[in-house]
Formats: sequence, C-alpha cells, structure tokens
Amino acid sequence: MLDENEWAEIYPFLNKSAESVKSYREEHGAELKEALRQGFDEPALQKFEELTGFKETNVNAIWHHRRSLYGPDCPNCGKLIRTSRARFCAECGHKTDVE
Repeated sequence: MLDENEWAEIYPFLNKSAESVKSYREEHGAELKEALRQGFDEPALQKFEELTGFKETNVNAIWHHRRSLYGPDCPNCGKLIRTSRARFCAECGHKTDVE
C-alpha cells in the first residue's frame, strides 16, 4: 500500500500514462488494446517498483494501492478493515463501531 507521500510521487506517472493512452487513441483512431501495447505504462510501473520493491505488471492495479482508500487498521489484528464503513474486520471478524 502506498501512503499519501508515495501516492503524490507516483500519481503524475499514472496520470501521464492514462493521458498518453487517451492521446494515442485519438491521434491514431486506435482501439484501447493497441494503445495499451505502446508501453505508456512503463514509467509508472518502474516508479511503483522503486517505491515498493514489488514488480507490478498491471498499471491499473496501482490505482488500488492507495492506503487512504481503505479503512483503518483493525485494533484486534492490525490488518486493514478494507473500508471505513465495514462492520467487521474481514481478517479476524472483530466488530467495528460502524452502525
């Protein structure tokens, strides 16, 4: 998971990747599949590996690695509670204060 400082570092790479795909499609009348093969996601993937040490191969997965998108840590087991509205921890079953 990326904290907000790490997210601030990688977001420009993700945004540039998405904009490059969009521009390529508009300029060439290309299908999404063709635009994705152009390698526009490589800088974002490299930055993610630099930040985390993990070699991600799917740039879309990085969009879901922002820590603030998920709930707090479970006070019982320390794992992510998944969402701020979850009624229990999916890992250990600990009930939250959410009604």
